[in-house]
Amino acid sequence: ILTARLTKACPLNPRQRGFIRAAGCSENLKLLQTIIRSAKREHRPLGVVFVDIAKAFDT
Repeated sequence: ILTARLTKACPLNPRQRGFIRAAGCSENLKLLQTIIRSAKREHRPLGVVFVDIAKAFDT
């Protein structure tokens, strides 16, 4: 109930991938590949952080 209310009151950026229930890993990996390619092509620095919190969404 609380999550549903917060989602309505505080919409998230559609680009956010962490700390939410979202599409599977394959979509996120494709997005990451695109971002890496773009950074290389444009010679921009890029930092990436992966955090895996075990059982983050257990009820």
